[in-house]
Amino acid sequence: MNNRKSGVLLHLTSLPGKEGIGTLGKEAYSFADWLHRGNQTLWQVLPLGPTGYGDSPYASFSTFAGNPLLIDLDDLVERGWAKAEDVVVADYIKEEGPVDFGSVVWWKTPVLYSCASYFLRNVKRKDYLRYEKFKEDNKKWLDSFASFMSIKRFYDAKAQEEKVEGPASTWNRYWPKDLASHKEEAVEKWNRDHEEEIEEIKAIQFFFREQWSALKKYVNSLGIQIIGDIPIFVASDSADLWSNQSLFQFDRKKLEQKTCAGVPPDYFSETGQLWGNPLYDWTAMKADGYLWWMERIKNMLTLVDIVRIDHFRGFDEYWQIPFGAENAIGGEWKKGPGKALFDTIKKELGKLPIIAEDLGVLTPTVEKLRDTVGFPGMKILQFAFDGNEWSEGSADNAYLPHNISNPNSVIYTGTHDNDTSMGWLEKGGDGLKRNLCNYFNLYEDIDNMTVAHTLIRAAFASTADICIVPLQDVYSLGSDARMNTPSTAAGNWSWRMPYGLTDERGASELAWYSKLYRRN
Repeated sequence: MNNRKSGVLLHLTSLPGKEGIGTLGKEAYSFADWLHRGNQTLWQVLPLGPTGYGDSPYASFSTFAGNPLLIDLDDLVERGWAKAEDVVVADYIKEEGPVDFGSVVWWKTPVLYSCASYFLRNVKRKDYLRYEKFKEDNKKWLDSFASFMSIKRFYDAKAQEEKVEGPASTWNRYWPKDLASHKEEAVEKWNRDHEEEIEEIKAIQFFFREQWSALKKYVNSLGIQIIGDIPIFVASDSADLWSNQSLFQFDRKKLEQKTCAGVPPDYFSETGQLWGNPLYDWTAMKADGYLWWMERIKNMLTLVDIVRIDHFRGFDEYWQIPFGAENAIGGEWKKGPGKALFDTIKKELGKLPIIAEDLGVLTPTVEKLRDTVGFPGMKILQFAFDGNEWSEGSADNAYLPHNISNPNSVIYTGTHDNDTSMGWLEKGGDGLKRNLCNYFNLYEDIDNMTVAHTLIRAAFASTADICIVPLQDVYSLGSDARMNTPSTAAGNWSWRMPYGLTDERGASELAWYSKLYRRN
């Protein structure tokens, strides 16, 4: 991680394809080939877990499992694990344009269960042995995940029939108490009564892991590393909380969270961000040697080469909000586990290839923790030119290229939470463009596309060891290609690149910047 290198940020759901969502199929391999032609050695993706309401990869049913929607159905047929007539795409699925998650889930989920059923009835011995090994290697999370999804599938359907909506329909409100409490006898009985379905859920996870492993092997063979992403927190509606209630600030008698996560007012929101995630009981986690976190990082490092941990600040201090609060303003900072957590994990796993997402308001103690454990932090060029600080002529902004003094950093034009550079420029007005033109010595009547590509070049030229550019910026796409707008509940995560976007012009430009600025 300490050599100069560069890459592109593109989540798998943003790939084109006939299934209405990006998959681990041919388009993923084609994108890897394009990265290789562009002399890029990094591919950054977002979290890979199964998504729920809101479709956010940062709110997954499991931090260990893979998203079934990413499974490529044609590949299952080619492997002999499914029949071609069972994977015909429904006529309401859009091959191009944004992901319609509701339609994709409605069509693809029962198809995947059918494929799993076929696989389990017709599996060849060689594949059966691989499947059994997968189950054994991943037993610690797979068993509880399969049980959770089976129970959830049943009671979600029941709640829908009874028109129970909102928080009242969640697992800790709607499931029978013995199941919601994760009573061993009740869960075991459920598993016996739903053995076939639970096996199908495990088979679907096997499909994901086999396809992902094959893609990663191919990507690595091209000299490209994959940067994965995990949120610091897990979702309330997750197997992680359900099966590990004692490790969270969770009232096991009332079956409700005591507190929830978020951040105070910041760049993105005047009232802060109320994420709602359950907070960890760090005392309980320390007592068993941070075993859950150990397993989480270990699992992630079997999937990717480098791990970006979202909201790194939460390990030093986390914003604790009373459960039921309307916004994040009334929270308070609490001490996190600090260096002890990473020392424990490092002792078991060795040097950790981790990127710390250290954005937002940083304190000296957060910076000290990041530097002590040796993780690179993040620099966002869009942040360098926003706000009054730079427009008043100050050159002290920490994100300006000349202020990035620590090479152990990762620089971005923007991330999945930012607007695209073109959208940002178009909305920023004359003042923002003037800041950029003054800094880069450009004429103020120059077109926005040139300014946006100047930003890319500045990222490549910076002293930061790692440079990552969102694919949308490579091709100067506008706000309609934005991936996520923080603190909004709808319209996010759905952008997909059109067929043919990744042409040789984009690859050549990236290859030239990599060569010019010694990132190859």
